[in-house]
Amino acid sequence: MGLCFSRKSTVKKKSPPAKRLTYQWSSRFQSSKNEDSFTSQDRALAAAILFQQQLQNNGAGVSFDRSTSLRYSNCKAKKKNEGALPRCSSSRSRSLTDPLLQPHQLLNKELTIDDLETNHFVLVHGGGFGAWCWYKTIALLEEAGFKVTAVDLTGSGVHSSDTNSITSLSQYAKPLTDFLEKLVDGEKVILVGHDFGGACVSFAMELYPSKVSKAVFVAATMLTSGQSALDIFSEKDVALASVSMRPIPFSPVLEKLSLSDLKYGSIRRFYIETTEDNAIPIALQQSMISQNPPERVFHLKGADHSPFFSKPQALHRILVELSTVPST
Repeated sequence: MGLCFSRKSTVKKKSPPAKRLTYQWSSRFQSSKNEDSFTSQDRALAAAILFQQQLQNNGAGVSFDRSTSLRYSNCKAKKKNEGALPRCSSSRSRSLTDPLLQPHQLLNKELTIDDLETNHFVLVHGGGFGAWCWYKTIALLEEAGFKVTAVDLTGSGVHSSDTNSITSLSQYAKPLTDFLEKLVDGEKVILVGHDFGGACVSFAMELYPSKVSKAVFVAATMLTSGQSALDIFSEKDVALASVSMRPIPFSPVLEKLSLSDLKYGSIRRFYIETTEDNAIPIALQQSMISQNPPERVFHLKGADHSPFFSKPQALHRILVELSTVPST
């Protein structure tokens, strides 16, 4: 399922850099809606619309540069009548379970980034999303001192490939596997997969087990060997379509994974449940967990299917905690 964007809806052009454009989401991520009614789906849709407008106005050569969000050292207004923005730039009112804290406050005071096995997170989006959906998580992790890479899978985000031309999971996950292949010997990363990105993470774990420190599945498809994503969603096909920002390639969803204990099984796995998820219901998440038990399960209370929007700080705290877990 895809969204149709009107070319008449545009934003004011600025003089572009010579080669690349960096999105400044925070300064443009505005809404006239009441805060209480501004849901994570609204934010995802708004971000997707702005993203498409940028593509239409500036054409090719667009890149996802770091967190693509403005950073603010504090919440003081820069000008007399200028409103302040929190670091996560969300207009949604915060719940007590996800308080606004500075990134350094979420770290253990005794934690030293350099002492970790790896401080590099690689974020893999779900079906229909793109690297842009992680912009809050990237900002929080980077400001806490971590290195972060968010990839656009083939036909997603800034990739212009026609999803109908994607015929295999290896083709869909190629930007991720290419990134891992280029890592220097001895360098490891923490893979984080959301939604169908979980299948891509599992695929990459089997190919490059020596380059993955641990894997985190966030409301994601965590499959067993010989299982496809379609096997998981066969009783609720709408789960794949309900979160689509762009069409989801069908062939990778049909493909059954071949996972071995020697490679895939050698990596520590963790699952983050989203308790208010209407796309991948908690019962379906728990079914995957029972079929393929990870080392530990975390619960994001009150989180919908997009915790990087609805519970960014709570998600950040879990990722930071997991970074301190040593690999086997």
